[in-house]
Amino acid sequence: MLFKIALVMAAFAANSVLCRLALAGEHIDPMTFSLVRVGSSAVVLLGLFLYSKSSQAEVQWNLKNALFLAVYILAFSYAYLQIDAGIGALLLFGVVQLTMVLYGYSQGEQIGIYRGIGLGIALAGIIVLLLPGAQAPDWEYALIMVMSGLAWAGYSIAGRNMTQPIGSTLANFTLAVPIVLLANILLAEDRYIDLQGWTLAILSGGVTSSGAYVLWYAILKHIDRVTASTVQLSVPCLAIIGGSLFVNEAVTGRVILSSFMVLFGILLVIYVRPQKAKNA
Repeated sequence: MLFKIALVMAAFAANSVLCRLALAGEHIDPMTFSLVRVGSSAVVLLGLFLYSKSSQAEVQWNLKNALFLAVYILAFSYAYLQIDAGIGALLLFGVVQLTMVLYGYSQGEQIGIYRGIGLGIALAGIIVLLLPGAQAPDWEYALIMVMSGLAWAGYSIAGRNMTQPIGSTLANFTLAVPIVLLANILLAEDRYIDLQGWTLAILSGGVTSSGAYVLWYAILKHIDRVTASTVQLSVPCLAIIGGSLFVNEAVTGRVILSSFMVLFGILLVIYVRPQKAKNA
């Protein structure tokens, strides 16, 4: 389970780095990036579904989940026009973490003292990682990323009720395609794309989104909301590392310390057995 979680978190971080590389380098506009990403994801997921299809496999259509997914992808892409990969990941998954913990608590999930300590350490690590010395993001784009985080939290919460990870994810991306296409039509702006833009968007959709989201839906059935939200706090750390590798950003001692704090906090949340929930 730990390996699967680590693989998904790495893919989530890769999405931030790929999107930032594409938009910051002006290889593609955010609306086109979103459309290519969701379209390539749907194509790859269809192939995965047909390859793994069994007598029990089925496509589970859910318009609400598709709307969550489309809003997340559109806001995510647009926000990264002006926000660095690490700061964007902090805003995104910080909102996800708070939303899922609060929702889980409202449903009777207990945090407990040790898991609470783990949450605190992880959050403190995020603060140490990004706030001191970090350039404050543009508030308008920050709010757009917060919107993306709320949509992703809703998508993750809904994923616990999905019994067919591949079929559900295929349905969500398929339904999201016309929604994102409509947004491209209504939100008229300059369109531009080059070969690198195509490549980065397809990688984001066909590789780091499609397979990772199927695996994430499968994992969500086996972990509670507090754990699901907390492990995602590793993504900003991984996005910083990805930025240093691919955008030549310096990795300081502060980054190393903060990453250790976040990962240690996550391990506490994962390994400490939660109290029995009041409601299923």
